[in-house]
Amino acid sequence: MKTESTMGRVYLVGAGPGDPELLTLKAVRVLGLADVVLIDDLVDRAVLCHVRPAARVIHVGKRGGCRSTAQSFIERLMQRFARRGAVVVRLKGGDPFVFGRGGEELLALEAAGIPVETVSGITAGIAAPAAIGIPITHRGMSHGVTLVTGHTRDDLQPDWKALARTGTTLVIYMGMGNLASIVAGLRSGGMDGSTPAAIVQSGTTPRQESAVGNLDNIEAVASTAKLGSPAIIVVGAVAAFGARAATGATSLAASLAA
Repeated sequence: MKTESTMGRVYLVGAGPGDPELLTLKAVRVLGLADVVLIDDLVDRAVLCHVRPAARVIHVGKRGGCRSTAQSFIERLMQRFARRGAVVVRLKGGDPFVFGRGGEELLALEAAGIPVETVSGITAGIAAPAAIGIPITHRGMSHGVTLVTGHTRDDLQPDWKALARTGTTLVIYMGMGNLASIVAGLRSGGMDGSTPAAIVQSGTTPRQESAVGNLDNIEAVASTAKLGSPAIIVVGAVAAFGARAATGATSLAASLAA
């Protein structure tokens, strides 16, 4: 680390959806500069091969429904090390600004007067569907995509009725615990029960599993397949593309791990 009088810097880095090979070149370069790495639970530890042996790695896991490191503590750690002159990498799954609390951390660091830079990552909402052949937009089938969380800190649900009427592909993060209420909300908003739906668990990793059905049967399909978190839920016509992978085809992630 540098001297106490030299201000360090914080990088908010997206590690991508799980596959270590989907890390960006800029993320690799920044990891090589780090004095301290604060790593999230869902980040594959293989990416740490890009970190210098002398760097300090601190695990600050955050998983829904599990005991997690307090966000305020993580923000204090970043500030503390940066004030000591360290180059700090906050390594987050996916993209820092897509349901990753990166915005909160950016504001906290800026308020503390600490230099901060964001290094974007590939978000699971794009990569996980693609891993089973689902394009989240497709000409003639979907004119857009809506990324939405299925779980909020205050337990308030998104307006599923309104989302049902957008005509866009719905890509839902952190929704497995509320799958029944999501389905009910979309159906009450007028979405047809035959609308294709897919779930991708641990997308792009060797643990990847998936299932495809429709809005009426996706709960039963997910239960039969024993799918759980972390997972991405896709609702819309394009979800039907995933049927090939979900009916027994070996995923790329699984074949690479073999």
